[in-house]
Amino acid sequence: MIKKNILIKCADNFELSATLYQPDTINAAVIMAPATGIKKGFYHSFATHLVNNGYGVICYENRGIGKSKKGNINQIDASLISWGRLDMSAVLEKLKMCFPNQSYHVIGHSAGGQLIGLMDNCLELKSLFNFASSSGSLRNMPYPFKIFALFFMNVFIPLSNFFFGKTNSHWVSMGEPLPKLVAQQWRKWCNGKGYVATDFDKNIKSHLYLSLIHI
Repeated sequence: MIKKNILIKCADNFELSATLYQPDTINAAVIMAPATGIKKGFYHSFATHLVNNGYGVICYENRGIGKSKKGNINQIDASLISWGRLDMSAVLEKLKMCFPNQSYHVIGHSAGGQLIGLMDNCLELKSLFNFASSSGSLRNMPYPFKIFALFFMNVFIPLSNFFFGKTNSHWVSMGEPLPKLVAQQWRKWCNGKGYVATDFDKNIKSHLYLSLIHI
């Protein structure tokens, strides 16, 4: 196995921090798509398991998270939409470049699974496997967690964004600090109907969610 740190350039020239795992013999190639505010190192053990079983893997950090952050997080133009449309699309292109002529797959954790339909190249994927990728709708959450979720989304995020220009998610054990617009969209989708669909025909003019049923 070969493991090395790489940079992935997106269509808008933003560079993502990623780790490439190369097996001795390859059977297929996998993107580990991270949850909101989760750094790539969280998936190292699972990626190692995959590579030891013949899968090439790329783990990465969305813009504004971990090492995919240049300068002040408050100055980064990042959103959940750009995470799907720009970041995930670029990671798939890099996966194809590193492992040509293979089948390509995504293992999505939470947002990593929810945002797949925003990728302009997602139909090149052979399969999707998502875990903890529920709709995120606050109305469907059970008590007592619902109380915390309502507080986090509708009190903590607005106040943190107002006072700090970002969401200090780490203060309440919700991953890394989030760029302001990422948290704003997350809040909007969790309060809306249909989660990502809340922004269909608004901030999301096109998507491929309906086409994914054929993968």
